[in-house]
Amino acid sequence: MSADNNDVIYLKDYLPPAFLVQSVDLVFDLYPHETRVQSRISFNRNAHRDAGLPLELHGSELKLISVAIDGAVLSADQYQVTGEQLIIPNVPDQFVLETEVEIDPANNTSLEGLYRSNTMFCTQCEAEGFRKITYYPDRPDVMAAFTTKVIADKTEYPVLLSNGNPIEKGDLDNNRHFVTWQDPFDKPAYLFALVAGDLQVVKDTFTTMSGRNVALEIWVEPENITKCDHAMASLKASMKWDEEVYGREYDLDIYMIVAVNDFNMGAMENKGLNIFNSSCVLARPDTATDGAFQRIEGVVAHEYFHNWSGNRVTCRDWFQLSLKEGFTVYRDQCFSADMNDAAVKRIEDVAMLRTAQFAEDAGPTAHPVRPDHFIEISNFYTLTIYEKGSEIVRMIANLLGPDLFRKGSDLYFERHDGQAVTVEDFVAAMADASGIDFTQFMRWYSQAGTPQLTVSGEYDAADKQYKLTIKQQTPPTKDQAEKLPLHIPVKVGLLNAAGDDLPLNLSTGEASGEQGDGDRVLHLREAEQTFIFEGIEEAPVPSLLRGFSAPVKLSFGYSQAQLLHLMRHDSDGFNRWDAGQRLAIDALKAMVAQFEAGQMPELDSALIDAYKGLFAAGLEPAILAEMLVLPGEAYLAEQFDVVPVDAIHACRNIARKTLAQALSSELEQAVVANQLSGEYRPVAEDIAKRRLKNICQSYLMALETEAAVERSWQQFTTADNMTDQHAALTALVHSKQDEKAKAALESFEQQWKDDALVMDQWFQVQASRPHPDALARVKALMEHPAFSLKNPNKVRSLVSVYCNQNRVNFHSIDGLSYQFLADVVLELDAMNPQIASRLITPLTRWQKMDSKRQQLMQTELKRIAAAELSKDLFEVVQKALP
Repeated sequence: MSADNNDVIYLKDYLPPAFLVQSVDLVFDLYPHETRVQSRISFNRNAHRDAGLPLELHGSELKLISVAIDGAVLSADQYQVTGEQLIIPNVPDQFVLETEVEIDPANNTSLEGLYRSNTMFCTQCEAEGFRKITYYPDRPDVMAAFTTKVIADKTEYPVLLSNGNPIEKGDLDNNRHFVTWQDPFDKPAYLFALVAGDLQVVKDTFTTMSGRNVALEIWVEPENITKCDHAMASLKASMKWDEEVYGREYDLDIYMIVAVNDFNMGAMENKGLNIFNSSCVLARPDTATDGAFQRIEGVVAHEYFHNWSGNRVTCRDWFQLSLKEGFTVYRDQCFSADMNDAAVKRIEDVAMLRTAQFAEDAGPTAHPVRPDHFIEISNFYTLTIYEKGSEIVRMIANLLGPDLFRKGSDLYFERHDGQAVTVEDFVAAMADASGIDFTQFMRWYSQAGTPQLTVSGEYDAADKQYKLTIKQQTPPTKDQAEKLPLHIPVKVGLLNAAGDDLPLNLSTGEASGEQGDGDRVLHLREAEQTFIFEGIEEAPVPSLLRGFSAPVKLSFGYSQAQLLHLMRHDSDGFNRWDAGQRLAIDALKAMVAQFEAGQMPELDSALIDAYKGLFAAGLEPAILAEMLVLPGEAYLAEQFDVVPVDAIHACRNIARKTLAQALSSELEQAVVANQLSGEYRPVAEDIAKRRLKNICQSYLMALETEAAVERSWQQFTTADNMTDQHAALTALVHSKQDEKAKAALESFEQQWKDDALVMDQWFQVQASRPHPDALARVKALMEHPAFSLKNPNKVRSLVSVYCNQNRVNFHSIDGLSYQFLADVVLELDAMNPQIASRLITPLTRWQKMDSKRQQLMQTELKRIAAAELSKDLFEVVQKALP
């Protein structure tokens, strides 16, 4: 390993910057291997720091050409370059620093700073990439106005983009040209952006609520110009939504998006010039699935919403990352819920949270939403920061209600516009707007782990009272042995025998909402509390944690009859789905017990009857589709102290076949009833029908009847959209119909070999194929011309999908997949440490495995630890080792 304790950065050690920046003038002379960057930065000494401190700037992988202060060139003994710092001991209180550096974008495989993607120059500066461009105080609380001049070959790079507005352009000698951009808003360096390439543009306009016209531009490589319409429509919809829901208007005259093939993240909210992973912006019906269309809609909205929740109001330091990310994820989730089916959107978000983030909370890399220390900030772009951070904001919204939450967000933006702030500032605005005391609530930001609620109910027929007693407890995590009680909003309803919501009148316990409402938000503050409801005429069935009002694990002794009642009648769409999930988990756990006892597992007939009842319940296709999906293998694994990998896989397959056999008539009818004709539309109604049809067909394919196989083949060969083609391809490849699978894969490859994003789907289908030859197939595909270890999308679509989604093969008892992942991670760490440190996650989850697998996984972690590692990978491995 490498690194030592001196590399650990602590929140408690935060100090304001010693110097503030007034303005930044940059000149980029772009060449693939020898780009020159000239900077002219106006500094002022910070009056809130000690006088006489040296100037310390960040810089990494830079070749320093010259340094000057107020026009005077410094000699080598007047400054120091050590590690990632340029230190100038003696500087005046106010001065202009000029530097020139040389960088090598073409060999920058980390995809941080300025790098080349295909024939395009682009940047990624969050979190600490700007230091790979020039020497600068690369921290988010240093904000300044930037002017950027970009110079490049006119033939190869006719388009030159940066933040803000173009103010000058012209031609130079040697077929070179320039464009100068000026950003009128102060920003931290992580929001800097530059793009240069041979690009084409799709243009549109948006008129803001105050009547200003904003130019909208999406820049792509020429072959992708037909794939931008959906992203543009999503952008306009998100701009309108943010005005209507949050009162936030866009502030520049131009808003640009650029699609880039090589990108570590999904997208980046650089002020006025968003740079997107091409997978999050490019879509056409024949090349992108419904899921891709919805993801693009959500990501475009997310980056646009950052203009206020992240750019206009930014983070004081990187420990506050969830200040912008958690809030913005909450905003994009609400937007997507409004654009699509709200209940289904909530189900999707919670399913991912409970499967992946809860596992993160339970693993060795568990950390609070606001960490108190880190070695490498890139390791904290996690589901905890983003998704759990969003759930914290949602809890605040649940506690306040919509009107007070809007009042609080307005106050936050008005109070802190143009500032770099903390989560305390955000919560203080909510407290001041509502009068609610959030002192205890702040523990959500500092305590790691998933709280567990144990709930019991008692009905008193004589007094017509129903008592709910709720206990909370958060298990210890690696760095936090003791946990204090949290302030948890628990939204509840009570159903009578007819399935109707009872009016809730609370006599004991604090709650939001009006007396007599059909549901209330209970304020759980103590380790144990009892809430008493009056006027309850009959023993009710409690509907707990409606809408998943808090990111907790809930335990209540529901009977099978009560779960069936909720599944059939609950007015809360999420809880209706969750009751079905609980029924299925109980049934599958019983099957696992039978399997491990050497018996033939049998699916509980009550679950079969429940699923059969779904078809007769008159449900909308969107919610019916979600309710038909059995809990996934990863979520089922979280239900066990020691994961029975093989038993889960076998029993879930048996359950699917049993359901398919018992419901074949209903499934067939649903497939036929939800066929669509006419032009493809990525709208909620059509997406729901396609999803329901393909889920029902996947059940029928579990039986592999001649009719089911032929229908999948016909759908594959005749589909006019990627959603149906991809669903049929998956069904065929994941079946035992090897000849059909081989023919489908060859046909798909021939059709789409020149489209990188569609080929990623081809890799995913094969990587997730649950057949014994999966590892050999993945290794072979790594030699395919369409695969490159340098491209994060390829790594995610093949290696990550195999290791995370093909659980039965990844956790093969021979340990060969663990060796494979370790080999890839070590090779990748030398190229792209960010991707390597994220890819290793499956190996870090060894605690829940049996002793044999634990030993095999630890062996590979120790092998990785013995190598010379990046800070990114070092930190993850260090935490994962016992």
